[in-house]
Amino acid sequence: MELQSQAFQGPYSYPSRFEEGEGTNPEELIAAAHAGCFSMALAASLEREGFPPKRVSTEARVHLEMVDGKPTLTRIELLTEAEVPGIPRRSSWRSPRPPRKAAPCPGPWRG
Repeated sequence: MELQSQAFQGPYSYPSRFEEGEGTNPEELIAAAHAGCFSMALAASLEREGFPPKRVSTEARVHLEMVDGKPTLTRIELLTEAEVPGIPRRSSWRSPRPPRKAAPCPGPWRG
């Protein structure tokens, strides 16, 4: 598989998805996109509130389960760490929620 932007090129096959084969799979790519989108939204929100982050890192844990006999993404957990100089430990600032209605794909992040 190769992305149009050339940002990624690597093996992508049935064994990489359902077995222990080398390469990536659709769920891993969706998780990376979701984590990246959330990190960008969080960084932008912090910046707007006057707290530009030094670092934002988000890990996405995808849950693939059988639903009606079909493999289905049922949930994506986001684990985020950020280094934000100057933000009070106890602040009224709230992190952004994933844009459920604006999500371009159906799935566990839609409302």
